Amino acid sequence: MNSRFPKNFLWGASSSAFQIEGAWDEDAKGMTVADYNSFQRSAIQADSKVASDFYHHWKEDIALMKELGMQIYRFSLSWARMIPDGDGAVNPAGIAFYRQVIDELLDNGIEPVVTLYHFDLPYALVEKYNGWEDRRCVRAFERYARLCFETFGDKVKYWQAINEQNLMIRVNERMNIRETDAWKADKIRAQMDYHMFLAHALAVSACHEMVKGGKIGPAVSASCTYPLTNKPQDIWAARMNDCMKAVYCLDMHYYGEYPGYYMRYLKERGIVPAMREADQEILKAGRMDYIALNYYRTLCASFLPADPGHPAGMRVFRTNEVDFDQYGCCRDEKNENLKASEYGAQIDPMGLRLVLNDYYSRYRLPMMITENGLGSPDVLTGDGKVHDSYRIDYLREHLNACAEALEDGVELIGYSPWSFLDLLSSHQGFRKRYGLVYVNREDMDLKDMKRIKKDSFYWYQKVIRTNGEDW
Repeated sequence: MNSRFPKNFLWGASSSAFQIEGAWDEDAKGMTVADYNSFQRSAIQADSKVASDFYHHWKEDIALMKELGMQIYRFSLSWARMIPDGDGAVNPAGIAFYRQVIDELLDNGIEPVVTLYHFDLPYALVEKYNGWEDRRCVRAFERYARLCFETFGDKVKYWQAINEQNLMIRVNERMNIRETDAWKADKIRAQMDYHMFLAHALAVSACHEMVKGGKIGPAVSASCTYPLTNKPQDIWAARMNDCMKAVYCLDMHYYGEYPGYYMRYLKERGIVPAMREADQEILKAGRMDYIALNYYRTLCASFLPADPGHPAGMRVFRTNEVDFDQYGCCRDEKNENLKASEYGAQIDPMGLRLVLNDYYSRYRLPMMITENGLGSPDVLTGDGKVHDSYRIDYLREHLNACAEALEDGVELIGYSPWSFLDLLSSHQGFRKRYGLVYVNREDMDLKDMKRIKKDSFYWYQKVIRTNGEDW
């Protein structure tokens, strides 16, 4: 197939701090919410104490990135490694670690693409403020962001403020929401969501102020929902499912205000967050420069009329039944036309093309895919190889969707699949692997942590070398 990717297209791969670094308390790093949650599962799966041990293998891993041909590496900084308690003293060892990683990447011709916050809020902020529920967490994040821009802004031009806020906010564990009353929990959730929007906007403004030529945006969990049937109600249900899960978030990052349907939901649920008049200026000034897009699967929905069992005000964040007005909500359905991965995700390359076209038509901003991949229990064969043809098929089909979106006129500037090497999965440990590089460890056996290039590594190496002409 002839190349359908522009000459300056950015090829890379992705990861996040708590899922690869390990060294969770080394060199004065503080504990994070992600660490705390992983420790609750230590008896049944791997935790973040070692993870993929990037903290001690970073030079070797970056050499593999260079061998792969990566032009960008999308990764996150650990807020608690740089400011252990979240809003107190800066940790010089944390600064030094990320400085050497960034310098090594640049020395190897790899551009760093940096996420400030990927699910790992410093746990000290939970203990002091209940995290994002308190406005002081917003200012703590702004201070952290400014530290990053001041320290690394001369070397990093692409930034993401927050990874998958629209997904994270719906998961109690990741937000450290322990309230058992459903309405109270959702009121806390709505306030946390709003505070993260403020924090994102402040980070955007700080980046524009401090980083010459810097670009910053959100990394959004992309949502594409199909109607179960062609009934108008099912079509509306599917559309509103996407709006309530993803589009409202992008609208906040672009327009600086909630769309009408979302504000109506907040009012009907009685959970409108506390806002200050001055916030409007902050939010509107913090318009995203580009969209980092994480895509894995599509959804399917049918209309669910309101009745005594499904009243208006359904909990939008925590269930698969999403309230969108007083007349009803939508119900999650299985799409019989799609195959699913071993872990239940419905595989749909066409959905990626649809999402790219939808978001581009809404915002007319450049986009970069920062996560897209297949989680699987890869097997290391007796001859020390990993034959992951299923991953190659998955990536090939999704890259084809990217090429088709480019032909549609979408401004797609890069592709950085999840993930460069095997990493800690929050709920499956190392049983669920995404990497192009195999890490030789099991959940309860660290083995030798050897890095082993999978078949997909060599395939993707060829894709990058030919700019998508040969896959």
